[in-house]
Amino acid sequence: MNQETAIRNISLLLSPTPRGARLARLLSVEQLRSWGLPLDPAEQIVAELAANAATHGRVPGRDFRMTLYLVGGTLRIEVTDTRGDRLPHPARPAPDATTGRGLLLVAALADRWGVIPGPHPRKTVWAEVGVLT
Repeated sequence: MNQETAIRNISLLLSPTPRGARLARLLSVEQLRSWGLPLDPAEQIVAELAANAATHGRVPGRDFRMTLYLVGGTLRIEVTDTRGDRLPHPARPAPDATTGRGLLLVAALADRWGVIPGPHPRKTVWAEVGVLT
C-alpha cells in the first residue's frame, strides 16, 4: 500500500470539561508529531472544536469524541458531542465580546468544515486541512 492510499486514524473519548478539551489538543499534537505532520493549523482547529464540545455540547455524564483521520494529503478532524439539538452557527460577535469567534477561526483555518447531524442525540463538527505527507 503506498502512502497516498494509507489511512491513519485515532479516536478518543474525552470528558466534556475544560480539562477534556485541553487533553484533546495535547493528544492530537502528539499524534500529529508521531505521523510527522505539521501542527498548524490542526492544533488550533482541534482546540476550538473541543472547547465548543466542552462548552456548548456538554451533557453531564456524556463524553465527547475526537477523531483524527489522515487520508493521503488530507487531515480530517471530527468532534462529536451529544447535543445534536444545538447545531453550530458561526456569527460575528460584537467587537468587545470576549467569546464567539471559535467557528470563525475554524472557517478561516480549515480548507473545508461542516456539521453532520445524528444519530440522535449526537452531532459531529468536522474540518479538513491539506497536509504534506
